[in-house]
Amino acid sequence: MSFFRDLKIAVRSLARVPALWITVALTLALGIGANAAIFSVVRAVLLRPLANRDEDTLLYLRQSAPGIGQDNAAFSVPEIQDIGSGLKSIKELGTFSEVDFTVVGLGTPREIPAGVVDGHYFEVMGLRPVLGRLLTPADDGPNAAGAVVLTYHFWRTSLHSDPSVIGKAVRLEGPTGARPATVVGVLEPSVPYPVATEIIANIVTSPHHLSATMVTGREHRMTEVFGRLAPGASVDNARAELRSVYGAMVAAHPEVYKPEDHFKIDVTRMHEQINSRANTILWILFAASGLLFVIASSNVANLVLARTVRREPELAIRSALGGSTAVLRRSLLAESLVLCGSGAVAAVALAIPMVAVLGRYASRFSVRAEELALDFSLVWFGIGLALIAAVFLAFIPRLPSANAPQGGLTGRGTRVAGGSSRRLRIFAVTQIAASFLLLGGACVLMKTLFVLKQTRPPFDSANVLAVNLPLMSSGKTPQQVDEFYREAQRRVSALPGVEHVSSGFGTPWRDDRGLSISFQFAAQGAKRADGQDFRAKFRVVSPGFFDTFGVPFQEGRDFNDGDKDGSDRVVIISQSLAKMLYPGQDAVNRKLWWTDGVIKFVGISPEPRRIIAVVPDFDDENIIPSPAMTIYEPIEQEQGWTGRLFVRAHQDAYSLVPAITQTIHNLSADQPVEKASTLGDVRAEVLTPDRLNAIVFGGFAAVALLISVVGVAGVLAFSVSWRTREFGIRMALGALPRNILAIVLVEGVAMAGIGVGAGVVVGFALARAIAKYVTDIHQPGPLAFVGSAVVILGAAVIASAVPAARAARVNAVEALRSE
Repeated sequence: MSFFRDLKIAVRSLARVPALWITVALTLALGIGANAAIFSVVRAVLLRPLANRDEDTLLYLRQSAPGIGQDNAAFSVPEIQDIGSGLKSIKELGTFSEVDFTVVGLGTPREIPAGVVDGHYFEVMGLRPVLGRLLTPADDGPNAAGAVVLTYHFWRTSLHSDPSVIGKAVRLEGPTGARPATVVGVLEPSVPYPVATEIIANIVTSPHHLSATMVTGREHRMTEVFGRLAPGASVDNARAELRSVYGAMVAAHPEVYKPEDHFKIDVTRMHEQINSRANTILWILFAASGLLFVIASSNVANLVLARTVRREPELAIRSALGGSTAVLRRSLLAESLVLCGSGAVAAVALAIPMVAVLGRYASRFSVRAEELALDFSLVWFGIGLALIAAVFLAFIPRLPSANAPQGGLTGRGTRVAGGSSRRLRIFAVTQIAASFLLLGGACVLMKTLFVLKQTRPPFDSANVLAVNLPLMSSGKTPQQVDEFYREAQRRVSALPGVEHVSSGFGTPWRDDRGLSISFQFAAQGAKRADGQDFRAKFRVVSPGFFDTFGVPFQEGRDFNDGDKDGSDRVVIISQSLAKMLYPGQDAVNRKLWWTDGVIKFVGISPEPRRIIAVVPDFDDENIIPSPAMTIYEPIEQEQGWTGRLFVRAHQDAYSLVPAITQTIHNLSADQPVEKASTLGDVRAEVLTPDRLNAIVFGGFAAVALLISVVGVAGVLAFSVSWRTREFGIRMALGALPRNILAIVLVEGVAMAGIGVGAGVVVGFALARAIAKYVTDIHQPGPLAFVGSAVVILGAAVIASAVPAARAARVNAVEALRSE
């Protein structure tokens, strides 16, 4: 009962100093709440088991060819057949190919991301249906009926969990034709990998996957491979066996696997592969929240210790009247529990919205973070942190001795105050060092974001509207399909407010899969020093494409209506490619031709093509433009409609969207018109992860800096309080107020300087340690350290200003009389 009485006394005592109570509670709430929220995200994204059955045996296979820039290449059908035959450590393989289908029959026709899988895929992945059935080997083969499985997310959000969807007939429109299919099941909630798909269909729904080019083309790689460990086998066993089999395959086909391409294979657990993108950023975020907790705890320790020192007369009297050390500690513990308990309650209230915000942030890196909620089992973790902090704070202060209470009774506990002051300074320096580390990381991210935002693209992005028009070919001949999209382009170009209209291969920055395509080629009169063929990006565009983007011609002419199938084959090349092929010479009217083994599988002719123009580098992949090695072909000579319409507007591009949509639907009501956005907004969307990184880490740094400023101000306020007599003597001996002001300011800047120095040492050590394990993060440079130091020192001066001004106003006579 006596402890409950101590708690009641603690509440009444703290109620007399509400500023202290609120400051400590909010500081702990930020530290504990941030840790609880971050740990909820880390646990959900990185530590939570997958929905897949026996996930420890689920594997992801990948091959790479650094020599041609392929870090994670897909597999071809012949490669899968060679690798899968006779494996002992892997009992079964399942395959997945990414495609885009326009689905007709499930509401408004629209293009959705999809996957085409074999009949072993779901069994290998260890997934189950929540409705209907999944695909099996019976759904394989060219004579099988088309079958579709809906993902749980698509079924719930787009179809409102309608159970009657099972058995519904749909039409799947793809780049190589249309196929009928039936919805046979709904997949359980699971992580979509390697891409976020909405439907998964069997192979027969994609005519291209049944073609001879797909089945026999060793270089036609567009299939991901998953596997299951055999009983008793380990990942190392599987890796060794795969490398042996793969080595034999590479040796058997030297014309495909060239030594300079460095083809190799690897295997990893599925859980590790799914988390690979989010792993680094979330653990760094967790470390940042840990630093914030250190700063918050140090600041709370400062405030509580300073309050305890001010209570020394009271504690000395209680000790002189017979109060034992245990009783005094218990009273301090009661007060610490009230303070930290308030912080824990506030932390839970703060953690709930923080989890929602951080979940949206983490969803940029992992689909496992979608619809994340606070893990309430971690509330106990926060309460535990609060209890630890309470005990820590109760046992930090040095209590007055019952044998020598005079210092406390007379109010002159200078020696005790001096020792407490040293501990206060240590806590303040700790806060500053931790804040410096957070500020350094935030500076790196903000500098990256600033550079990205300030970099201007090499083409007009403000007034150019990109619109997706997926290919719809059902019931039409190839000629009718081409004529439909030509007519759509002509009608859109006639709309008021439209300056130019063209079509292209992919939307800049957004269509990663299409924009990454490159092929090997040879050029008339040009050779590489190593004797190998050149490699360039492949683009198909319509006449007027460069005018739409405001890109001038350096020499030559644009494509025109005469550049069609059957006429002289022509190309346009980028400036950097022209300089590489023909340095100091004219590239126009030279010829080049594709030599890549893949082109025969995708319908691209190897015939020589005449260069008719050179244009400035048009880097449509990277926010920061780099030299573009690109070859452009006319749409009429190659693949036909490419699915992307680009409209240059005189003024507001978005005002044209309704008219464009109506114009297209007047031609065909089923034609989807999707993702209409200006290239400026596409660019902003691509920058979102970098912007979020800067905001999140900048927020941590700002909170840490604010807490540190409070800590420095508190230390100096305490210092001024217990040095009042000293300042009085100094002024009595002739010191001016500005001299006293300078003493306190120097003290504050000195603490900041020591903290910055400690932060620099720790920062360099951490940077070097992290670089050994993580290669894909930006290391802080001198600018980050200097900028962080300037901010910290400036904040220290501001924090020191109020206590310094108070010290400068000390009245010497009153200070001496009070002592």
